[in-house]
Amino acid sequence: MSSLILSIDTSTKTMGLALYDGVRVLSEVVWTTRNFHTVELAPAVADILETSGLQVSAVSAVALSIGPGSFTGLRIGMGLAKGLCLARHLPLIGIPTLDALAASQPLRAFPMVAVLQAGRGRLAVGRYQAEQNTWVPIGDTEVLTPRELLGRVRKTTYICGELNQADRRILSRKHKKVILASPALSLRRPGFLAELGWRRWQSGAVDDPATLSPIYIHRNEPIPG
Repeated sequence: MSSLILSIDTSTKTMGLALYDGVRVLSEVVWTTRNFHTVELAPAVADILETSGLQVSAVSAVALSIGPGSFTGLRIGMGLAKGLCLARHLPLIGIPTLDALAASQPLRAFPMVAVLQAGRGRLAVGRYQAEQNTWVPIGDTEVLTPRELLGRVRKTTYICGELNQADRRILSRKHKKVILASPALSLRRPGFLAELGWRRWQSGAVDDPATLSPIYIHRNEPIPG
């Protein structure tokens, strides 16, 4: 069998897994957890392999969402990914969570903002612009309320990501400048995480499982990009 990468995203309550072989996404699953990352993750990995007719020995590398995100979710995903890679001597590729979300979005002529829920009514906010047929991050990730984010919109901006009903209502107030992605487009797809991880893996840009660290959310200070 050809090489196979497993992607793992536990950054928030939205969790996801995918299997990708460089040609197609063999399997992909996304679900919402009730903060049961510890209980659900390992069985979900076993299930996605079983439904694809594969053993864990078929996995050749792991792509991991490294945040920003919740402390618990990132720690659990990081623990399983590192354990698997260290035990089986597999390459580990860490991908910023917002970069994977951005990769799934259609290219536009104006800037994009990608967001994740950061708790207590806040959003982790990353800015992107389209360059050479891809979305490129601009500056640092910040933690803002939806109203703070809205106040920073000065020109037409596309916003995607984890937005609840209240967030969408607030951001739509500048409907002439804010274009909101549909809920389906806003879903973080682990297949795109796997694809980004595959590209980095094939280029030789892998991470050291012993030193790879998650990007946690901190209020009132930028999150290094």
